[in-house]
Amino acid sequence: MATTVRDVWTPTIGFITTAAEEMPEAKYAFRPVAGVRTFGELIGHVAGAQNMICAAVLGDPQPKEDAVEKSATTKAALVAALKASTAYCAKAYAITDAAIHQEITIWGEKHSKLWALVTNTAHDDEHYGNIVTYLRMNGMVPPSSRGQ
Repeated sequence: MATTVRDVWTPTIGFITTAAEEMPEAKYAFRPVAGVRTFGELIGHVAGAQNMICAAVLGDPQPKEDAVEKSATTKAALVAALKASTAYCAKAYAITDAAIHQEITIWGEKHSKLWALVTNTAHDDEHYGNIVTYLRMNGMVPPSSRGQ
């Protein structure tokens, strides 16, 4: 079961990372409409949420979800933070099937580690959908659409 969850997460976070690397730095300030995150803020949000959720799975202190979004401002810093959060989460996704049903506290609620990893995967999927729109609005082909 743990392998399946990791196998669903891995391609999506790979697409997000590729998009973050390929978006020109000048476009990190791109905001499709008022009231939504810039591309850079979106990358920071994904990195920060991953850090928080995976910390819960790993039993580490949970940083604030918006910590990266509020502290990293350059493309280089955001890409580095995203890669670091992905490497950190890879440890959480390496969980054993025996441990995946253990209870943790996240957002002040009791859930299983499986629930947290599925939530992280769904969250990354949700925001990759946003990223696809940002890329297309800037004339770029999303990583998941190449060759199609």
